[in-house]
Amino acid sequence: MIPVTLLTGIDEPFRAAVAGNLLAAAGRPGVLVEYDVSGLAGGSVVRIARTADGVIDREVIRMDHPCVSCAMRDSLVPLLVSIAAVERYDVAIVSVPGAGDTKALAAEIARDAAGELLTVSIITTIDAAGVVGDLTGEQLIQERGIPTAAEDGRAIAEVIVRQLEYADAAVLSGDDETARALVQAVNPRLLIRTTPAGLLGVRLHDPDAATSAEPGAISAPLEGGPVQTLVWQSDRPFHPERLYDALEDLVAGTARGRGTVWIATQHRHRLSWDSFGTNIAIGVLGPWLADLPADRWSTVGQHHQARSALEWHPEHGDRASYLSFTGIGLDVRELRERLDGCLLRADEPVHPLTDPFAPYLEGSAAA
Repeated sequence: MIPVTLLTGIDEPFRAAVAGNLLAAAGRPGVLVEYDVSGLAGGSVVRIARTADGVIDREVIRMDHPCVSCAMRDSLVPLLVSIAAVERYDVAIVSVPGAGDTKALAAEIARDAAGELLTVSIITTIDAAGVVGDLTGEQLIQERGIPTAAEDGRAIAEVIVRQLEYADAAVLSGDDETARALVQAVNPRLLIRTTPAGLLGVRLHDPDAATSAEPGAISAPLEGGPVQTLVWQSDRPFHPERLYDALEDLVAGTARGRGTVWIATQHRHRLSWDSFGTNIAIGVLGPWLADLPADRWSTVGQHHQARSALEWHPEHGDRASYLSFTGIGLDVRELRERLDGCLLRADEPVHPLTDPFAPYLEGSAAA
């Protein structure tokens, strides 16, 4: 069984440098698989496998639908299995392009090649000088020029956060205290290094622990240092118009926000909040437990079930909002007051309210 390390990151030169270091550490029994995605828009990707001695495999993958994950899906695992069958190599490193999905690749390896391959670590590479701006900004992946599918509308912040949240380790390009603290806050269990030394072949990956947070879950509160996380909750619903008008202010200066939202005009829908920098996604998670028969509670996430059992309201049941926001130098008091100010007051009726979220939530479902 060959141990596989998946390497990701949006900074192509730095990821390539780390990949080269890992291959050098592996020596002659190591194989590095890389993808040249410069021709993605034209429908082709070049996959290259090489060792310290040179290229051992090169294939042009052609696609009707140009997509990084499509290019890797169903083609990477057979290559790695064939490499394992040679019995000459004892470690494989896969450099995943910036728009790729390491979670999906790890799942494919576990599903299709459990007897030949084992994902031992997922490592993300981070530009220490730029990560703070990337995680708190609004730039889209298309605007950065990272090869990806034409319909990929993700923000750079979301791409990096998703990579961090599923990774086991992060290699930073420099020892910047603020960058390190922010990266650690996004994923507290992350092993952080400034070089890849010692990471190759070490079994760090636990698929169960690595699964990103349940939709609607929140982060643990952090205090002290340059990074803070505010955890806020309320058993009163949000006023839809006040919340909508405050969205920009609520995420200003934050890197990651997530949780569950109850909006007065969406009484039947439990909503998810995911914000990445200044980009916000609010989707429908499903019904509240209070609206479900007990035999259907298993369809709702375990985190929400456990929280509801502890905080069940005699009138509203599990209806509540709980959110967490992580950022650098957050004015926690001001953010809490802004959230409190968006709530529906006790003397305000619900029925005349206009719901600006309704057009966006129709047909929505959180991933």
